Amino acid sequence: MTVHESDPRRQGGIPDGVLVGLLAFLLGLAALVWTSTGLAALFAKGSWPATVTFTRTPGAVRALITQPHDVTGAWPDTDPAALSGWGLFWGLFISQLLVLFVLTVFVMGVIARTKSRRKSPHPPAIPAAPAPPAFEARASGAGAPGGSRPAPPTPNPATLPYPTSEAAAPLPIPAPPAFEARGSGDEAPGSSRPAPPTPNPATLPYPTSETAAPLPTPAPPAFEARGSGDEAPGGPGRMAYGSPALRHPLAAQALAAAEGPALVLTSSPALWAETKDARAKLGPVLLYDPSHLCDTPARMHWNPADACADRDTAAARAIALLAPVRPQARMDAAIADTAETLLRSWLQAAALDGRPFKQLHRWAQGNSAQDPVRILRTHRHAAPGAAGELESALTAHPERREQAQYLTARALSCLTSIHIREACNPNRTDALTLASFVTEGGTLYVVGEPLEDPRTHPGAMPLLTALTASVVEHGRRMAARSSHGRLDPPLTLVLEDVAAVAPIPQLPELLQQDSLPLLALCRSREQARARWPEAAFEPTHS
Repeated sequence: MTVHESDPRRQGGIPDGVLVGLLAFLLGLAALVWTSTGLAALFAKGSWPATVTFTRTPGAVRALITQPHDVTGAWPDTDPAALSGWGLFWGLFISQLLVLFVLTVFVMGVIARTKSRRKSPHPPAIPAAPAPPAFEARASGAGAPGGSRPAPPTPNPATLPYPTSEAAAPLPIPAPPAFEARGSGDEAPGSSRPAPPTPNPATLPYPTSETAAPLPTPAPPAFEARGSGDEAPGGPGRMAYGSPALRHPLAAQALAAAEGPALVLTSSPALWAETKDARAKLGPVLLYDPSHLCDTPARMHWNPADACADRDTAAARAIALLAPVRPQARMDAAIADTAETLLRSWLQAAALDGRPFKQLHRWAQGNSAQDPVRILRTHRHAAPGAAGELESALTAHPERREQAQYLTARALSCLTSIHIREACNPNRTDALTLASFVTEGGTLYVVGEPLEDPRTHPGAMPLLTALTASVVEHGRRMAARSSHGRLDPPLTLVLEDVAAVAPIPQLPELLQQDSLPLLALCRSREQARARWPEAAFEPTHS
């Protein structure tokens, strides 16, 4: 005897749930037909026929299934003059069915919410926080080593002002300088600056309602044009910190002072709305807004794989696309290099074969992984050894390859959004306008959402970073080809909230050079160091 034969649950038969559901359906159908017939006669003739009973409903249901319009034939024992027409009957039938459906959904929702409330545990009561202790004065250090320090006098609690509900925020801290402004050259190399006096904590007042709210942060220095070249690289006016309310007027001021083409990176659509009309008088105005933050249909489309048939261009584009999600730990350097190799090869294959940019997202997910290898091996314009390099990255170190593919898939995860995927399909006019806006004195606005943790949810930041880095590199090449090493008029870079919108890899180099006028604005110096940890944000003495 087999297991299936010995188990009585596996023997044939209709489940009880199906039988109960079928009986409930038949009873409900009969009740609807019965009430619809009686109510229709009541509304049309003024009385419920005596022969329209529930026990005679099964025959009426069978007759109505075969002849839906013959209401009188469904009730042969009833006087036809006492029944209504078929239109009123079916109208009442459908109305009752809809009412029952709505009531059923409502009751199911109430039951589900009741069960969820009963299952969820009640949150524990939050204990009241104890009052913070008063500040303790530090020892002066004049005593002998190992000697006991005298205990500070305990203040009388009655003499201290009682903290109010507004005494929550700490005392304001002065804003740090912008990348620590460079020295003027009068100091000797390696000379140290005197440390500012440290206030005695014992003299600090206890926070009250008047001293609790933080004071406004001092405004960072305004944008200053580059001088004749006597200043040290990275001089004043190239980097500043502040809140959005302070960064916005600085960016608008720098953009108003720009006489030639300009690249504006911002997280504020208001900056675009306030300055686009004035910039339109100088040249064409372009807007790259894949997240649709600005209220306009005139948005530029751009393919991140554009011009990536060249190996060097594909490598720079891959670095920019991976910059927002690239891990900073040294132990993950091999994974980041593998992801860079994969993305560079995919960009080159897509550009050579004319594939849309969304194809890279499919390759990153492991679909048709051998297609780019075949393209790089068979295409006549492919770089020598590109196919072997990609195939080696796909076959060696399976664990590293999986993590690298996951990293590239995260960088391209924004392609799941329809409007962002559409922004990667450029028109012919978009490519021509982007290539010529610098020579025509135009302005390119790159607008995106500010993200503090792009390694988890990068959004459109990889695309914004890639476009900004591409335009910056294009401007640097044009400046290098000019006779004086600078464009006339130069391409002005106004990078507002650059660390949270598009952390381009070239920013540390731009701060050390003066080929392009630059104003980079960040929330704080710590935010800049988190995005560019390899950059040395220390003053340079000449």
